[in-house]
Amino acid sequence: MLDEFNIGAIFRRCIHRAASLERSRTRRLAPRRRALAFGAGTRNRGLLAAVCVVSAVGVSLGTSSRQPAFALRSHTASSRSAAASGSWTGTWSASPQSGGTSFNQQTLRQIVHTSIGGTSTRVQVSNVFGSQPLVIADVHVALRSSGASVTSGTDRTVTFGGQTSTTIPAGGLAVSDAVAFPVPALSDVAVSIYLPQSTGSSTYHQQGTATNYIASGDVSGSAGLSGAQTTGSYYFLTNLDVQNSSTQGTVVALGASITDGVASSTDSNRRWPNDLAVRLANSGRTIGVLNQGISGNRLLVDGAGQSAIHRFARDVLNQPGATWVIFSDDPLNDLGSTNPPPSSSQLIAGVQQLISSAHQNGLKFLCSTLTPYQGAAYWTQQGETAREAFNAFVRGSGSGCDGVADQDAATHDPAAPTRYLPAYDSGDHLHPNEAGLQAIANAVDPNLFSAATNPVISLRAHANGDYVTAENAGADPLIANRTAIGTWEQFDLISNPDGSVSFRAHANGNVVTAENAGASSLIANRTAISPSEEFDLLNNPDGSVSFRAHANNDIVTAENAGSSALIANRTAIGTWEEFDLIHD
Repeated sequence: MLDEFNIGAIFRRCIHRAASLERSRTRRLAPRRRALAFGAGTRNRGLLAAVCVVSAVGVSLGTSSRQPAFALRSHTASSRSAAASGSWTGTWSASPQSGGTSFNQQTLRQIVHTSIGGTSTRVQVSNVFGSQPLVIADVHVALRSSGASVTSGTDRTVTFGGQTSTTIPAGGLAVSDAVAFPVPALSDVAVSIYLPQSTGSSTYHQQGTATNYIASGDVSGSAGLSGAQTTGSYYFLTNLDVQNSSTQGTVVALGASITDGVASSTDSNRRWPNDLAVRLANSGRTIGVLNQGISGNRLLVDGAGQSAIHRFARDVLNQPGATWVIFSDDPLNDLGSTNPPPSSSQLIAGVQQLISSAHQNGLKFLCSTLTPYQGAAYWTQQGETAREAFNAFVRGSGSGCDGVADQDAATHDPAAPTRYLPAYDSGDHLHPNEAGLQAIANAVDPNLFSAATNPVISLRAHANGDYVTAENAGADPLIANRTAIGTWEQFDLISNPDGSVSFRAHANGNVVTAENAGASSLIANRTAISPSEEFDLLNNPDGSVSFRAHANNDIVTAENAGSSALIANRTAIGTWEEFDLIHD
């Protein structure tokens, strides 16, 4: 039988196999041809993986009497191949649930708070729990200024396969085209969607802990929404993804109401995954943080959303760039809301199933201990005994966890370990307040994730096929005139908080600047980063990249077919403005 775990595992294995084949092929090439193969490799991997999945799914469907909607949604393969190629990383998400209200000839403007920035973005719109096709039109993204208003000049139209409207089948997902829309880290983005006809019961996320807006008619492109109604939920919108060449991956926070931010203030963005995003950014890491908490959710049993086991493939494995998962508070609801409650052994077996699936699909699984809850309405001594046994398992050496976030130790009262520290208790003895949510984020060690390092890269100009060098040990401007890579041709690619990048030359350790506000050639002569040292990295259709200088908003070119120094003085991208980005 083809279930959600199987299809996720199939695609992960296909991606890994395709990547392995591509690495084997490129290792056999000479260095220069190996570099040329870099851009084509990701495209080849996507094709190989797609063929593999079609074959595997065909075999599985042929032996099954049931064909789940999950296996038939075409977005599954595309989202995994994008993640595998490193093209997209999730910066915001909300887990879908069934049973939302219906809309008709209305605009939704929904505000999402990013974790990392990027140079381009895309949106994902879900009809996974819909009972009929969903028509969406006139979708826009913009930076939010305040309330329902957007910042002037930032509005961009979003397309799907080049069209401004699309129909999403029941059970399906629409992933938009890339939008040239720079997304700042830790900022608010407004996503507006027009719904031209009756939607039926909507796919939504109930506990938004944010103010979103509903207006009559098609007003997606309006700067403000006069007379709009407000809602605290998210409808249809499940993901905002970004392109960021310096990203180190995505961490998915899977949990229940504590993860969902219950007891944090509306619009404060003080859920513990938000706090973790700030913590990771301050540590120098570029890691997307996705919140997949559902209030009331359980590990073993469906109810408030599908159980963690049943939604793991969709909500974790298929997230763009997913590299780590932190499993949080679901088992508390199993202990308090299931009659009879499960034993600690049943909870442990459920978590072990998730750990195994994560590992099979190449993700690291970070376990959390369960926070204290004595005094909550559904606390029992039986549940407390199971909680303590579960926590002992998580802390034990044989758990299989790749790391532990000890939420219990971070929040309990040392004088009464089965209760919250009073300073962290929201008052219901189940949910921590914002100080307690911060304590949970602080319990996640950044060293569990990738080191805060900058990748080393080289650039090859399409203008003449030569490598860019920091000429004369960095004393002269950058120019594309080398046929091999040495120290002068290597640069640290630095990810900036706003999603832009900077370059530190290995030739002299200095940062590349668009000298004289962009009027002079690029040269590595700065010791600190300011706007003149910041560049937007633009992904071109052929797999090459281009760079837009913040100094003057112009595109960097290999001037005079590469015979002159690099300078930011173009307003459009042609061959001279295209570069292969090679990871050394």
